[in-house]
Amino acid sequence: MAGEGESVKIGAPFLAGATVKATVISHGRHDKVKIFKMRRRKHYQKHQGHRQNYTELRIDAIAA
Repeated sequence: MAGEGESVKIGAPFLAGATVKATVISHGRHDKVKIFKMRRRKHYQKHQGHRQNYTELRIDAIAA
């Protein structure tokens, strides 16, 4: 979706000729999520951790 006021254009699924300018601010990793699985009375326990990677962007301009 791009535009302003009465001149709004909506793409399905995208707008032809529309461009977005963005700047990469940082790359990083989120906090650790701890995963614990257990089956009662079966002597089964599993510990696992996960950290998701992410890229932080700043949108500078949207041109249609």
